[in-house]
Amino acid sequence: MTITTVMMNISLNSSDDGCPKVVQVWYPTVLGIDLAVPQWEAIATALVLSLIILLTIIGNILVILSVFTYKPLRIVQNFFIVSLAVADLTVAVLVLPFNVAYSILGKWEFGIHLCKMWLTCDVLCCTSSILNLCAIALDRYWAITDPINYAQKRTVERVLLLIAGVWVLSLIISSPPLVGWNDWPEEFSSQYPCQLTSNRGYVIYSSLGSFFIPLVIMTIVYIEIYIATRRRLRERARASKINAMALRSTGGKETAPPQPDQESVSSETNHNEHPNVSDCTSNAKSLEKRRKREKKKLEKRVKEKAKKTDCLLEAPTAREDSVTENNQEVSSESAKPNGDGVTITTDNDKDKGRKGDTKKQSMRRAGGMYQFIEEKQKISLSKERRAARTLGIIMGVFVVCWLPFFIMYVTLPFCRSCCPSDKLINFITWLGYINSALNPIIYTIFNLDYRRAFKKLLGIKT
Repeated sequence: MTITTVMMNISLNSSDDGCPKVVQVWYPTVLGIDLAVPQWEAIATALVLSLIILLTIIGNILVILSVFTYKPLRIVQNFFIVSLAVADLTVAVLVLPFNVAYSILGKWEFGIHLCKMWLTCDVLCCTSSILNLCAIALDRYWAITDPINYAQKRTVERVLLLIAGVWVLSLIISSPPLVGWNDWPEEFSSQYPCQLTSNRGYVIYSSLGSFFIPLVIMTIVYIEIYIATRRRLRERARASKINAMALRSTGGKETAPPQPDQESVSSETNHNEHPNVSDCTSNAKSLEKRRKREKKKLEKRVKEKAKKTDCLLEAPTAREDSVTENNQEVSSESAKPNGDGVTITTDNDKDKGRKGDTKKQSMRRAGGMYQFIEEKQKISLSKERRAARTLGIIMGVFVVCWLPFFIMYVTLPFCRSCCPSDKLINFITWLGYINSALNPIIYTIFNLDYRRAFKKLLGIKT
């Protein structure tokens, strides 16, 4: 392939940053358009990036439709997930296609006004995506540390107000370059790169608001959630052992039920469960009253389980007693032989038999109650472990995707000798964009209801 044009691609800041002048090579195509990369590379780049855009769009649309069409997901805390999906969807629709064209063409062909709007949308949508992640983290933190009060405060109005605050804050962070806080040229040509302003004051301002402050908040919040998860795992493990010892030692007598199962971290991770506060009165802020109320509820559930077990255990005994009574003569007197030398079964003998049966039933009932509580504890512990693992994945993916970009974004205006290549800049930038494609996967793949909703929307039979 021959080279048709060789030109110097020098940005307006190149004389000040100390970077060597870069010779831009242009490659012809069958369409008669010169590209900044070879034709095969342009095709491969377009296919890969277009696939990422398509997955981002489909994934986030599925999330939005799932929340509004699948009844188990229509709960107030999932509005945060919808807001996150909207932010990621706008990134895929308004930002990424222009980035693909710019990367392949090597120059901006859409005018200065569209350039400014594109850059503003880029900062706005990406900032909103990050701040929505932060809002989700805070929502989980409040729900775990103060489940009773926050369950009452987590109304539709409050959640919508928080979401509106996220978008307003994102607009405040992204709009200053439009009103003059920038280093964009007065006149614009296709030789001038359409890039984020390198004004040092705005770089510090936007990077703090868009990433570093949310990162600190999310880190602290997820550490607290992780600590709470580990503490709850240990407490429930101890409670399980105590319950087992108590049930075995009492021989089936009812003991104090375990501490109530508060809203688990896993339910907050999946955003699919919420505390049941329908029985709370207006003065339900007393934690001691809440605990007593929950104990009664759990005790009632355990008794119901035991009652079902008793019905299953006592049914055969009742039938056996009926058969015995129909085939034997009973007397209220003590057991003694009659004149014919036949011993009559008395009530005392039957009472002894019943006591033996009752003792056996009590032991079996204790085993049933113990098994019921053990299964409940195992399920809860399993959910908590999955929740802790999910939180680690969330933070890990977020940091891997966005930290390189913001380090580069903050470093370049202050480091005149730092001269990354265009390919490296594009790779780091798209690494951040990929977070918008991964968010619907991370926040839904660990939730059974989302998976069911996706299958239903896609017409996949389970």
